[in-house]
Amino acid sequence: MTYRDTIISYADRQDPVYRQIALDIHARPEVSNYEFFACEILSEQLKKEGFDVKVDVAGHRTGFTAVYRSPKQGPVLCFLAEYDALNGIGHACGHNLFGATSCLAGAALKQVINETGGEIRVYGTPGEEGGENGSAKGSFVREGFFRDVDAALCVHPGSDHHELTHEEIACAPIRIVFKGKASHASSAPHNGINALDAMILVFNSIGLLRQQLPQDVRIHGIISKGGDAPNIIPDYTEGKFYVRAATVKRMMDVYHKLESIVEGAALQTGCTGLLEPTQRNLVDNIIPTPSFDAVYRRVMESLGESFDDFPLQPLGSSDVGNVSQVIPVIQPMIRISDVPVAGHSVEKREACCAESGLRSIALGAKALALTALELIEKPELLAQIREDHAKAVQAQQ
Repeated sequence: MTYRDTIISYADRQDPVYRQIALDIHARPEVSNYEFFACEILSEQLKKEGFDVKVDVAGHRTGFTAVYRSPKQGPVLCFLAEYDALNGIGHACGHNLFGATSCLAGAALKQVINETGGEIRVYGTPGEEGGENGSAKGSFVREGFFRDVDAALCVHPGSDHHELTHEEIACAPIRIVFKGKASHASSAPHNGINALDAMILVFNSIGLLRQQLPQDVRIHGIISKGGDAPNIIPDYTEGKFYVRAATVKRMMDVYHKLESIVEGAALQTGCTGLLEPTQRNLVDNIIPTPSFDAVYRRVMESLGESFDDFPLQPLGSSDVGNVSQVIPVIQPMIRISDVPVAGHSVEKREACCAESGLRSIALGAKALALTALELIEKPELLAQIREDHAKAVQAQQ
């Protein structure tokens, strides 16, 4: 039996186990940084598969590493696992499938790694959707978990077709706070300092700023605290915003413009103002490596799958971008539905526990493991991918 046949056979044989894991995680959705059940069920399964597992890593209590080293030397390849849900809607981004797929990919590749040489890692990276300790991949990068990794792989649940890795944009989740002075809005408004006025000035200023911004920049926000009653001058307001751009540098340029807007709004109203990040890590833009995606595409086509060729537009953000700044990484989108489903929707949530979604687990695991196998068996290919990636990183600066 060839290495390819061994990987495919193992993925098919273990498919029921990982489908059930995905269903169990789907039934118990946990928001970013609170994925205790998902972390446990995935890490325990990797222990059963023979990996050396550590939980609570990189400053994330629901993060884990799973490592298996071949007695033969070879490249270090890492599969990235996500498993957090969305607040209020559950697994409408498909991370219940994401985590199961990456873990099965690592387990399938492990069946041949003693003969091919190399090291397999599965990194459980919580908080992709944010939260106070969110975007864990940024922590993994900062603390050196990718320093000796040659390449990273994952596949994200998509819609009704397959896609290659997107150039997703950088994102800075922030909050803006104003503090004023409460007073009766009718009998003594002159004694108050209106924090809501300051927040409204921020929204108006952002609206005016947009006409001067590049087309890749996005600023969107909500007022999460606007006051207590109409007859009380609000003494405290809070807004939550995302600042996005094609590159981290451009994003930070806009970030600093918002700092000036907050300062100006505070000055005009007499409030004190604050702008600060709402999570531990900013989200970097994804740098695709087309030669890496080309390997994945060939593998998928060898498995009988096809791709619709159309321009890939940057739409959202992912902390896979933080990894892509330091090593080559792929995060293609895999089909999970027979009809189009929008991200973060009820329809996508339901697809992620339906047969159409569950089918993607074994397919994605095979594709990732077989792509990794090619990098192991063809050192010159891996070297070229790493060179291409380095040039892409340099070109963005």
